[in-house]
Amino acid sequence: MTRRLAHVAKKVGVSEATVSRVLNGKPGVSEATREAVLTALDVLGYERPTQLRGDRARLVGLVLPELQNPIFPAFAEVVGGALAQQGFTSVLCTRTVGGVSEADYVDLLLQQQVSGVVFAGGLYAQADASHEHYRLIHERGLPTVLVNAAVEHLGFPQVSSDDVVAAEMALGHLRALGHERVGLVLGPRDHVPSRRKLEIFMASAGGDSDLVEHTMFSLEGGHAAATRLLRRGVTGIVCASDVLALGVIRAARRAGLSVPRDVSVIGYDDSAMMNCTDPPLTTVRQPIDAMGRAAVELLVAQIDKAVVPADELLFEPELVVRASTARAGTGG
Repeated sequence: MTRRLAHVAKKVGVSEATVSRVLNGKPGVSEATREAVLTALDVLGYERPTQLRGDRARLVGLVLPELQNPIFPAFAEVVGGALAQQGFTSVLCTRTVGGVSEADYVDLLLQQQVSGVVFAGGLYAQADASHEHYRLIHERGLPTVLVNAAVEHLGFPQVSSDDVVAAEMALGHLRALGHERVGLVLGPRDHVPSRRKLEIFMASAGGDSDLVEHTMFSLEGGHAAATRLLRRGVTGIVCASDVLALGVIRAARRAGLSVPRDVSVIGYDDSAMMNCTDPPLTTVRQPIDAMGRAAVELLVAQIDKAVVPADELLFEPELVVRASTARAGTGG
């Protein structure tokens, strides 16, 4: 008990006596200090005293699939900052292969009495994945927002970048440069944002299922997919993430080809440092700042007991043209 008092007092920057007064429900402590002590208890993993468990902690779970893709740390920074402005502390939960799953994190967050959860890049976007933990959250009435396209009927508000517009922009750019044989590198077949991009590709002039590759969202996945597409004679490749695009560029170089002289490459996200790659990457930018702020606004509205429809807010992406795309046929 003494160790817990000291640990929490140091975290908040108050005396152990103040922490003790909060834990014992004694007067003489401001509401702000009381909330800070209770939040510190939650952050440090201590259980609240029984009499204090009725109120939800001013914590919000931020569940991400990984941190290696720069787009996710960027999103965490936006959401964390917006939550802090509203008086909430974000709890970062990152899935690990063979370790803590998304469902495990949901159980943990429910135990911690969090006020809400923001998911980005979660299993809700994969049609074949288990969605039982989302149903549990819905049954508990826990305020929740999903970022980017999800399977239907989960019942949560969504904030998404418009995958249809993104695909149209990327394909239109390559067609305008004279590329007729364009390939597509997407995520897994059950990945909803990838499915949306695929529909536009197949409906476009020159859309050919033989020029579509599905893979995992990784540098290695992009490399393997591009190796297959390059054998089929593509001169342009549109990717579902910047990381996939970097794998495509690596595959092209190992095949003795130059980007963009022999093959043009377009990414998706405009994550950090894509203007510093070789060549700087043409990509479709997700409006992360606007999406992150909107997600927090929707979440806080739910926490404040407002009725928030389970609709999808679509944000317009932006084509950022750099040096990884060029007119077809420049390779001679």
